[in-house]
Amino acid sequence: MKVVFLEDIPNVGEKGEIKEVAAGYARNYLIPKGLARQVTAGLLRDLKMQDEARAKKEAKKLKEAEKLSAKIADKQIAIAVKAGEDGRLFGSVTSADIVRELASIGIKINKKKIALEEPIKALGNYEVQIKLHPEVTSSIQVLVEKGE
Repeated sequence: MKVVFLEDIPNVGEKGEIKEVAAGYARNYLIPKGLARQVTAGLLRDLKMQDEARAKKEAKKLKEAEKLSAKIADKQIAIAVKAGEDGRLFGSVTSADIVRELASIGIKINKKKIALEEPIKALGNYEVQIKLHPEVTSSIQVLVEKGE
């Protein structure tokens, strides 16, 4: 019997996969527990429509990320912070600080998308990676300078 899995089942099938299984296994276990549904023409059509909608949504997200990446490219932001004589900061510059500065120039980004391994703790110029999409990564120059 052909079924489409609604959930991952170890050593049997993954969610969304269509697979041939024993009729008794499908009728007595998979279908009653809501783990799979029997494949019908209508179900295949619905799955195809869902896949197309998902692909359109993903393409739209990719296009938006590429547009934002072009907007971010070659931008430089300056963050003024208190620092000691040796150039070490009193505190640190975090991804939240970078997001705040980006917002001040009209670029809105979630702080989780900023790939900052650890907070910046010294004055200087840093290149920070921003992961806008799994396929799109951009970088921005962050100048940490001495302020009041």
